[in-house]
Amino acid sequence: MDSALAPSLRLQAKACLALGSPFHAGVLDLAADDLEAGGPTARLLAPWTGQDLRALMAAAVPLRLLGALHDLVLSGEDPALADAYPQPGKAFDAGSAWRQARRAMAQHGDRLAAFMDHEPQTNEVRRSAALLGGFLTVARETGLPLRCFEIAASAGLNLSWDRYRYDLSGSAWGPDSPVLLPSDWSGALPPLDAQVRVVHRQACDRRPVDLKDPVQRRRLVAYVWPDQFDRLERIRAAIDVALANEITVEAADAVAWTAHLRAPAPGAASVIYHSVFWQYMPAESQVALRQAIEYLGASATNDAPLAWLRMEPPPENTAIMEVRLTIWPGGEERILAVVHAHGASARWTG
Repeated sequence: MDSALAPSLRLQAKACLALGSPFHAGVLDLAADDLEAGGPTARLLAPWTGQDLRALMAAAVPLRLLGALHDLVLSGEDPALADAYPQPGKAFDAGSAWRQARRAMAQHGDRLAAFMDHEPQTNEVRRSAALLGGFLTVARETGLPLRCFEIAASAGLNLSWDRYRYDLSGSAWGPDSPVLLPSDWSGALPPLDAQVRVVHRQACDRRPVDLKDPVQRRRLVAYVWPDQFDRLERIRAAIDVALANEITVEAADAVAWTAHLRAPAPGAASVIYHSVFWQYMPAESQVALRQAIEYLGASATNDAPLAWLRMEPPPENTAIMEVRLTIWPGGEERILAVVHAHGASARWTG
């Protein structure tokens, strides 16, 4: 038994509990016990044996395990496992689900291992609620339509941020939409009366999710925690919106893609944005991406401004999430809000 694997499962269990998934917290604690006992969890996690805790968490190994099991549930290939998993209106517990999961790991080991070989691909659509204030601020301060460029966009669900309906603790913004994004908002409101018109959308990801492929679509849903029914409903509705609007994401490296952007452009405010991505980049890539964005910002004018909007943890404290905004010309960086990692709440400071 590898010394760092079980602690990684227990550490992620605490994070799941803190973020509102007691089911996944319980499953991971039981998986850690099984790993230490030399059960099927040990065989499934064998490719990561010998890695330290930091490397295991950076590779999101515990989330790969959770996603693989949920994908098996969603596929319908293991009815007994699916029956033990959370369902609306039905009692569930991690212990009953784990007994079925342990059996499934022995029975479907190759399938689960193949799923886990690919790094997690998530697309939390409610992060748009955290980013909304930034987009509104850019629109208000520049008075221009927006050209939106999302880095590490996954399936591109947050590329349709202006097509969603928001509820910021009773204050609404956005059109009628099948996607409703509530956020527990505190502090002043962002400029909800700003005139917003998105005239261009473009996005990249190293391995984008093709929503037209049902297997890739299911994989994306599998990384949403199964006892959070509201998140499952939102991501499915957002997928429908993306498909209806033919959203596409280019397969490209973030640094190279950004360096080749045709931005800024006259008559519009160009917004480069990303969420919960920066911390997973190597340090040298962080430096290169910042330089690429600042190079574009240096050519910005009042008629062709550039904004850099991001929802990321500050380097000194990865336990919190901040929304930061930089607008060129000028290039002053400011913190707009401290937000929940899934966009469930925001404290506006901007």
